[in-house]
Amino acid sequence: MANMPTGRRLRFLPTVAVTVTVTVLLLYNYTQMGPSSTRSHLPAQNPSSIQTAATVDWSKFAYVQYVTNSQYLCNSVMLFETLDRLGSKADRLMMSPAGMAADGLSNTDLEEARLLTIARDRYNVRLQPIEVQSREGKDSTWAESFTKLLSFNQTQYDRVLSLDSDGTVLQSMDELFLLPPCPVAMPRAYWLYPDTQILSSQVMLVQPSAREFGRVMAAINIADGNDYDMEIVNTLYKDQALVLPHRPYDMLTAEFRRGDHSQYLGSNEEPWDPVEALNEAKFLHFSDWPVPKPWLEMSDEVRAEKQPSCSRVDGVERCVEREMWNGFYTDFAQRRKSVQRICSSKED
Repeated sequence: MANMPTGRRLRFLPTVAVTVTVTVLLLYNYTQMGPSSTRSHLPAQNPSSIQTAATVDWSKFAYVQYVTNSQYLCNSVMLFETLDRLGSKADRLMMSPAGMAADGLSNTDLEEARLLTIARDRYNVRLQPIEVQSREGKDSTWAESFTKLLSFNQTQYDRVLSLDSDGTVLQSMDELFLLPPCPVAMPRAYWLYPDTQILSSQVMLVQPSAREFGRVMAAINIADGNDYDMEIVNTLYKDQALVLPHRPYDMLTAEFRRGDHSQYLGSNEEPWDPVEALNEAKFLHFSDWPVPKPWLEMSDEVRAEKQPSCSRVDGVERCVEREMWNGFYTDFAQRRKSVQRICSSKED
């Protein structure tokens, strides 16, 4: 940690004397960096890869979101706003229920119509009507998560990148579209290793095809009450998928609450530096059970119990992870309510 330039730290780390407001502003900065922002610790791009990227037909690729209700519609619009601000080159596709329409007709209420119109007109999102894929299961939270797997049917694109909407995009991920061909690429669910060795469906790079979509639908149709999207893709692709590095493509907010970071870092040798870890991350997923998702109110009792602990270093209290973790939730809530008024306070 001592080797990191002071200027880079100040983007995230206030001193103990700085107010909570300033802490939030500093943490908020990580989502405000535009496409020209650089990370000094990241390797420089190879000129040949830059030249190749310049000739890419980006209309063949798309970031994709699936929507099943108004809360997740808001999250998806927020994610597309971030991609727009970061200057992502690939198309943007939103799969939403056929009953939702940007024109406010059909079965759409005015708030949903407003959000769909913002997505389409402000952030150039293509709206794709779909039938929500739902199955009876023991956990109603994930009952409609099969809808995500309709990404395999978006054959108008060569590749689509599915990102869970309960996350924050920190940097453009356009480079993933240029990976070698494969039916699907996913990161490992690193937080479950080594006991449970599976892939995470929070980030999925999919090569749509009628054949693979048929396999996916067949697996969905025979899924039991304990199977959801993550189980389906692991059943089909666990041993065949291209594995994406979870560093930097799939970081959990829960990582900042953990005492042992070897699963994320990949070894016991590398020291944990929370600022460095966040600086390199490209996608931050809100996963802190039983802490509620960031668009839901967190009680003071839950926050006090579940927020990262402070530590003492050379006799000085150190609360870096706590400040960062609380900043993630504050930032999400503020963007949801105020950034270009994407979501009104009505639903909150």
